[in-house]
Amino acid sequence: METIKLNIDGRDIETQSGKSVLEASLEAGIYIPYLCYHPDLETTGDCGLCVVEVEGNDELVISCTTPVAEGMTVRTKSKRIAEARRQAMEKILIGHPADCGTCVKYLNCELQSLKQYISEEEYKPQGPARLFAVDNSNPLFTIDPNKCVMCTRCIRACKDLRGVGILVEKTKDEQRYIGTENGLSLAESGCRFCGACAEVCPSGAIMDKEELTKGKNRKQALLPCRYTCPAEIDVPRYLRFIGEKDYRSAAAVIREKAPFPGVLGYVCDRPCEDVCRRGEINEPISIRELKRYAAEHDGSGLKPEKKPATGKKAAVIGAGPAGLTAAYYLALQGHEVTIFEALPFVGGMLRAGIPEYRLPREVLDREIKYVEDMGVEIKTGTRVESIDELLNTGYDGVVVALGTHQGQKLKIPGADNAGVLIGADFLREINLGNKLDIGKNVLVLGGGNVAFDCARAARRLGAEVRMACLEVRETMPATDDEIQQGEEEGITVYPTRTFTRILTENGKITGVECLEVTSLTFDEEKNPQIETREDSRHVINADTVIFAIGQRPDIPEGFGINTAAGNLIEVDEFTFTTSKEGVFAAGDAVNGTSSVIKAIASGRKVAVALDRHLGGSGDISETLAPVTEPEKNIGRQDGFASLTRCGDAQVPVEERVKSYCKVVADLDEKVVECEAKRCLQCDLRLKITPVKFWSSY
Repeated sequence: METIKLNIDGRDIETQSGKSVLEASLEAGIYIPYLCYHPDLETTGDCGLCVVEVEGNDELVISCTTPVAEGMTVRTKSKRIAEARRQAMEKILIGHPADCGTCVKYLNCELQSLKQYISEEEYKPQGPARLFAVDNSNPLFTIDPNKCVMCTRCIRACKDLRGVGILVEKTKDEQRYIGTENGLSLAESGCRFCGACAEVCPSGAIMDKEELTKGKNRKQALLPCRYTCPAEIDVPRYLRFIGEKDYRSAAAVIREKAPFPGVLGYVCDRPCEDVCRRGEINEPISIRELKRYAAEHDGSGLKPEKKPATGKKAAVIGAGPAGLTAAYYLALQGHEVTIFEALPFVGGMLRAGIPEYRLPREVLDREIKYVEDMGVEIKTGTRVESIDELLNTGYDGVVVALGTHQGQKLKIPGADNAGVLIGADFLREINLGNKLDIGKNVLVLGGGNVAFDCARAARRLGAEVRMACLEVRETMPATDDEIQQGEEEGITVYPTRTFTRILTENGKITGVECLEVTSLTFDEEKNPQIETREDSRHVINADTVIFAIGQRPDIPEGFGINTAAGNLIEVDEFTFTTSKEGVFAAGDAVNGTSSVIKAIASGRKVAVALDRHLGGSGDISETLAPVTEPEKNIGRQDGFASLTRCGDAQVPVEERVKSYCKVVADLDEKVVECEAKRCLQCDLRLKITPVKFWSSY
């Protein structure tokens, strides 16, 4: 475009033809107040705040609609300009609430900032106060017509930016306001809930509901699925690829943050779904199911590019999700990496703890091979007893990612009897294919995912299974789908129980004596504080008892690193360094037994830390999927708000309890496409240009 030279407030400015005087001024760092203008929208010039003087023109001109011209001389400040802006602001403020201090947007309001810039004196707008009712009926937004200043940004954003066009200018009792064409709710009008209207609103007339944003930073509030994910996987981006049937690119987006999309598609505890903004409308997106579908239909054989060899050697102790992840990223950074695994197989708790019906072994094997293909050497059946020996044999850094394989028992009478098993050991034997005699009546003590894995595995061995735990049903630590599937498979759950002793008769277990829990709290050291109901002593019959009440890492004494409560490894929370120089730690051995996605995220962070220790940049970011800009114009869709979640496809109960076949069933491609397109595409909002206040110039 042609370069234009002009003078603004005595400064010679160069800009491109076609720009407005306002745009040229702002780009040069010269502030002109504006309200109806927004950098992403067609402007109207209606607010009158951006008036300036142009040499040769007797009248003030609207700078947002006046194009630049060669040799133009512009003045942005004078008494006449200041008075015109003040009058324009008083007109804008007619009917607007006068007290900013009671507004949620106080100190973060564009209109308030403009008021302060234009005049320090009190405004005296002439006109009646607005008495519209505040609309809180919409699931994501609060609409307060009393705060509307009729800049029409929301109308233009909805129509021109998003192609939805449900907002219009309306009049009631001679007062103008913004609403839907027929006075319908946003949901009934075909709204896509993209949030563009709230994003561009300068006055708080359309605003995110306070309960969805309070105490959160901007990204966490507006894109909670991504920023609640411990690995920060870009959920909306890969859902768009799935909606376009580009499964290769979708899987690549996931791999940019986690090398195990298939594993996560089966066993992720999906914290993203708990905070999905679509869930406020009706039901959250079935994100994990879509991730699984993308991973299973990837077929790309994607192989990321490794950096040149550094000559540095790293040892990783433990081949679970944290260790494998750390090894993968360290190898990509060009380091020579060896994993040492005490068990005779790779995968850690992915293989030793999670039963095959939840995580098919071919999926796990495929993704372990993906790590090995990066040049990572894995030595199984190799227990490391001394870190110093590793460091003395040429390794420049060590990651300890042992996991928490050591199960625990309660110290109650009878806990050491034959027939009392530890959950972690029980699952390991099952997953190794060893036969176990567990009798016909099994009681699992615990309410977490490991407890349900034990219970459901025992059910597949033909036993009648009960579970008992301290927590009430609603606060059991197991995920909702584990609880639901377990109960569908015939497992009876006894919540709010504490255990006093294991009963035996003639050397055989007959049951567990329990008390009903009335109160459960935890002290500062996370020890349970339990109150029980008087005269509530009772027995739950069983001939086998499985403790699944928690696990801890088994750390050899020869490691020589400091540990904390629960035998967890002490690390610096920012550098992940242990008490021994050159030794880092990650995963459940640091954080306690948690989730696969948290272990993967921990593995990423420790890889960054060790890479820096080895002289690298610590930048493990990857771009594996095509870099494309999403379509801004998403269009109106009647009935969008009522589109229902596809749900989790499952094999019928009567089939799955007979064997270790996978529990989830394959989804239909059309269902997958429809589910992906239920996404609100919240990330589009973060691509709207933020308005800078005058104090930024």
